[in-house]
Amino acid sequence: MASETKKESPPVGAAPERFEEILLKLRGLVERLEGGNLPLEDSLRAFEEGMELCRRGTAILDGAEKKVETLLGSTAAPRIAPFETPES
Repeated sequence: MASETKKESPPVGAAPERFEEILLKLRGLVERLEGGNLPLEDSLRAFEEGMELCRRGTAILDGAEKKVETLLGSTAAPRIAPFETPES
């Protein structure tokens, strides 16, 4: 049998380190909470976990923003403008 290369997902309860992993985990928590079938204690735990993931995701985004500003600062004046989506 040929061995298959399989991307392993982080263990349950492990802290995701990549922004994309944080988003996936947050989406899962939101779906569980929106389902409305969790006992209060489980809902509070999920909410607490979601808030921690939000803090870590925000820190990653802040770091990326600073890196972009640093890179732009060496070639042009940084310009910050709101992100516009096609729906805006």
